[in-house]
Parts: sequence; structure tokens; C-alpha cells
Amino acid sequence: MGHRVDSIVLISSFHFTVLALFCCNQLANGCDLFTGRWVYDPSYPLYNASACPFMEREFSCQQNGRRDLLYTRYRWQPSRCSVTRFDALNFLKSFRGKSIMFVGDSLSLNQWQSLACMLHSALPNATFNITTVADVSTFEFQGYGVKVMLDRNLFLVDVVKENIGRVLKLDSIEGGQLWKGIDLLIFNTWHWWNRRGPTQPWDFIEVGGVIKKDMDRMLAFETALRTWAAWVNANINPSKSRVFFQGISPSHYNASSWNEAKARSCLGQTQPLLSSSYPDGVPPALGVLKKVLNTVRKDVTLLDITMLSLLRKDGHPSIYGTGAANGMDCSHWCLAGVPDTWNEILYSLIV
Repeated sequence: MGHRVDSIVLISSFHFTVLALFCCNQLANGCDLFTGRWVYDPSYPLYNASACPFMEREFSCQQNGRRDLLYTRYRWQPSRCSVTRFDALNFLKSFRGKSIMFVGDSLSLNQWQSLACMLHSALPNATFNITTVADVSTFEFQGYGVKVMLDRNLFLVDVVKENIGRVLKLDSIEGGQLWKGIDLLIFNTWHWWNRRGPTQPWDFIEVGGVIKKDMDRMLAFETALRTWAAWVNANINPSKSRVFFQGISPSHYNASSWNEAKARSCLGQTQPLLSSSYPDGVPPALGVLKKVLNTVRKDVTLLDITMLSLLRKDGHPSIYGTGAANGMDCSHWCLAGVPDTWNEILYSLIV
């Protein structure tokens, strides 16, 4: 199976007015969907992972041998309001004939896969297609005409093969041609910005016409985000398209960050932290992202999943991912699991 992209959603001016009123009322009522805690809820998970026919192996923790299931039984509870429980049929009816696109790295894949399984669980016998063209994969419910797509794009800005090698162009975003006309866009990047050595997917960086062998990675990240922000300002029509940014999905490779002396990483973790804050605080990349988002003139909503995900040290594949016992994945998330909550919050904000 190829890459995945969420359905592009064409939202009318009326829907945007309703959304704006909803957001303002939420703020007036003191509702912050991203501040709260995890609570045990036996009505979760939202779907049976083994019944999702297109589940990626890297997220199929139960299929890969994980036997503890407590991590699937938690629900995110905001402090002063509630997340709307996901209703797949209502989602499909609301987005009939429309499309959603996730744009980003494997964390976008994680969220795309989650949404596709959440939708499929409601209509397991419905006819659907999965197609892949270049870096874009599309999951489509034919009866509803809902397209859920993924544009696999590690940096949002361009990586171009040239005579000198692969060049990461921080001020070029030709890939944005794929995003025009999409109704609902959910962007993400961060996971690959600190890669070095054999896993680094570029050889040189170009910015302002200058070729560099390397540069400060946080500055490179910020520069790319500003290029993306300029693209949003120039190309998004708010009466037609809605834009979200996924936020920074955290990793749990170092148990000292949550003050657990007897553990080394996410391996063997079976329960979340049940507080509303994380001992080691949020990653600096989140501050950079928020700074750039504040400069965007068009409406962009931060899907601020960082803190609620930091509390889920139990939700990663660990040795139950792609590499099985030979690998350790404390970056991605098991499905069913944490990305389902990201999608429930997204659902609360748009439907």
C-alpha cells in the first residue's frame, strides 16, 4: 500500500461562519481541547485494529505481538469541556463529495491511517478504493465520494536531485501545486529535521541562492515553515479551504524525561501519565512552530497535540513495530491508539 492522504474538504462560507462561531464560543466558555488528562474508558478503542484491512505493519502493534491492551482504553478529557466522540457516518455525510489531505511525514501517515480505519469501521462492507500516484495516496469511499489522502512530504519545502546531490531548498515549495483546491489540509513536519548520517535524506541545503553543507537545524526548520506560511498566504482561499497544522508529535526514547528511574524508553510502558503536564516540558520545536503560525495572515488552526501525546509514553510500538524485536520505535503510535484522539479533536473542530 502506498502513501495516504486525507480527504480534501470543500467547506462553504456558511460552514466557515458556523466554525468561527463555534471557536469563539469555545474560547468564551473557557474550553481548551488540548489541556486536560487521560481517563480510562472501557468504551474505547473506536475500532478493532485487526478488522482494518489496510493497516500498515509499522502501526499494527497487536498483530506484531503486543498483548497488553490497556493503552487502547484511554480517552482524552479536556479540563473544562469534552471532545466530541467520533461519528464516522456523520463525518462521511458531512464531507460527501469532498476531500481531505494530510501533508507531511510518517506521523501524517499515522494520522491518515487512523482516520481511514475509523471510517472503515462504520461501513466495513462499503466499496472503497485505495490508489497511489507518485507520493500521493487516496482512500475513497465511493458511495459518499469522500477522499482521504496523504501527500508524503518530509519537509514541506522541496528536495531536488541536482548534479551535486540532493538539495533541500528551504525557500522553494513547488510541491505545493498538489495542495491547491483541497478542502481540508492538515500539515506536519519535524520528524526528519535532525536526521544525520545515512538516514539524512539530503546532501546540501540551499537558502537565498546560497548552497550550504549544513546549518543549524532549528533555524532550517523555521526557515522552511516561513516558506510554507508564505505559500498559505498566497494560495489559500478561506471561503473554500480549511487549514490545520498537526503540531509536534513527541518521542519517548528517554524515560528520565518523565522521571521514571527504572525504565529506559517506551518499551514495556502500559499506562499513560495521568497528570495534565509533562515533567520535561514541551519540545523547543513547538515554540518555533507557534511563532511562525502567528505570522500567517490566513486562518490556520494548530492541532496542538504535543502535550496530550507527551503523556502517552505507553502508546508507541516499541518492539512491536516494523522492526519487531530488532527495532525500537518510540516515535510512531500504535493503532488503535493516540492518533485516533488527534482525529476526534479534529472532528470536534470541523464537523
